[in-house]
Amino acid sequence: MFGIIFSNVAIILVYMLLGYILCKSGKGNVAHVKSLSGLLIYVLSPAMILNSFLQIEFSQENCIKIVKYFIATLAIQAMFFAVIYVILHKKYADAKYRILTIGGVLGNVGFFGMPVISAMFPEEPIVVCYSSINVMSMNLIVFTLGVFLITNDKKFMSAKNALLNPTTLSILASLPFFIFNIQLPEIVENSIGILAKAVTPMCMFILGMRLSAVNLKNLFTRPFIYITCALKLIAFPIFAFLCVYWIPFFDIPLKTTVIVLAAAPAGAIIESLAELHECEQELSANVVLLTTILSVFTMPVVTSLLLPLLTVY
Repeated sequence: MFGIIFSNVAIILVYMLLGYILCKSGKGNVAHVKSLSGLLIYVLSPAMILNSFLQIEFSQENCIKIVKYFIATLAIQAMFFAVIYVILHKKYADAKYRILTIGGVLGNVGFFGMPVISAMFPEEPIVVCYSSINVMSMNLIVFTLGVFLITNDKKFMSAKNALLNPTTLSILASLPFFIFNIQLPEIVENSIGILAKAVTPMCMFILGMRLSAVNLKNLFTRPFIYITCALKLIAFPIFAFLCVYWIPFFDIPLKTTVIVLAAAPAGAIIESLAELHECEQELSANVVLLTTILSVFTMPVVTSLLLPLLTVY
């Protein structure tokens, strides 16, 4: 288990290193990140989601599993938010504590977590679908609690954005293919699969390019960032484990996916929200980058300690 997770996380970070080297060598430009991010969000990510639904057969059992997973991940994220809020809300006048809160919950569950969980369960294609569903549940948190915490103002919370975003729309567009078992021509399905496989390399390549513009001294020498890292990479997966451990109607792949994706590093959506609302942009970017770098160590260790304890009652 440790070897599978470590090797996959290490490969993912190599993609990030390539983006870093490209920019540092002068062969790439950070100014191109916006265009690459658009390609990632509006082309590659929808292809990944559609591909995940094309890989599983429609059945009542699979539908029930997907609904269970959606409810579980939405509830776990909301509850962990509530725990941190109760502890820190009196300090929310300082924006860094609000970044700490969302950085401890919102993860890179799709681009980073999906290939890891897929490698762990190669015979269970539904786990890739779980990853897409996790992104959807996270987006509901992002555009409600997440935006509120970034801005400290309820007027920016948007039910419309929570429901109408590239991820949710991609899932809704993919459902008919799953429900009605629609088979695409082989050449089309293969093309979608190729785009889907490009998601993780592209995401990490972009992060590497962003890392090239960061002051590494500031990245590694701000103690406050490590508190956020500890919350996201250690406390949150342990919390997720405690939430699903005793649930009798969750099978091992479902429980495992919840925990592994909870251990994924902070998602780039945090940086995007911070930039959009001009709130601690540097801190947010550093949280995303440092949790991603540290996850090569924490993700294999934490999950290898927790997963053997799982059982089905």
